[in-house]
Amino acid sequence: MRHITDSMIDAVLRPEDAQLVLREAFEQFGRGQAAMQARERTEAGGIKLSTLGAVIPGQGVAGAKVYTTLQGRFTFVILIFSTTDGRPLASMDALAITRLRTAACSVIAARHLARPDCQTLALFGAGTQGTAHAEQMAAAYGLREIRICDHHPTAEAAQRLALRCHTQVRLCDCADEALDGADLVVTASRATEPLFDGDKLPPGCFVAAIGSSLPHTRELDDRALARASRIAVEWKPQSLHEAGDLILAAPGLVTDGKLVELGALVSGQAPGRQHDDEITIYKSVGVGLEDIALAGLAYRRLSAASADC
Repeated sequence: MRHITDSMIDAVLRPEDAQLVLREAFEQFGRGQAAMQARERTEAGGIKLSTLGAVIPGQGVAGAKVYTTLQGRFTFVILIFSTTDGRPLASMDALAITRLRTAACSVIAARHLARPDCQTLALFGAGTQGTAHAEQMAAAYGLREIRICDHHPTAEAAQRLALRCHTQVRLCDCADEALDGADLVVTASRATEPLFDGDKLPPGCFVAAIGSSLPHTRELDDRALARASRIAVEWKPQSLHEAGDLILAAPGLVTDGKLVELGALVSGQAPGRQHDDEITIYKSVGVGLEDIALAGLAYRRLSAASADC
């Protein structure tokens, strides 16, 4: 059994690879051909230990992601096994996979819920996940402008992001300025309260809310949820247990008719966007299927590279 580092993963996985393998994994899950293990959190003395996992026979891999949270810092490890003979295949660092898979799933959701002619992204939070989302959304849609709304924005960071995304990047003083006419909205913050008034969302926009996975925090308000025609989640049992955006919503706003799983969208069991002017939301908390699918792909790529040497 080998150990795979973040740098090794970065060397063999591109965002396009991640989007493809994750789409396949969610399609298999949507058809009942894969299974997930919900996140379990254990805490003592201010230290959290969390675990989540998945079994994906169609991709030949099963495994678990384990991580600690200490003073807001995360340290991740993934262990994967073969679904053919049950043997352990590899352990691996998981920071690169976590960064890559979250943005890739937002792009997958956008392919079903956003308009195909998106040109402008409003980005709330320009940290690691926000930057990854900006890069993948820019590549997927050929964006003309990214607007950053962040508590600590710098002109230098905006300039670096512009070079990486090959597009114009503008710092905004307020949420209203960032949202004005935006086609895509990504919330990648550590906010505990809604970031903006949901009435300010432009008709026809797609929102990827990925910053919170705790039941007492939220980035979107009730008006954003009320105006949305469709709210997509990775997996209802985990999302309805963890996503404060949904848990804290007023009764009647998150209905079975509005809520849909990503696996149902990609497998064609549920429709995506129906009209240009509707507002759609993807609420992500991060699930084990994503980590294990990408870990399996990284293992296969690195094994193939070793065999060629």
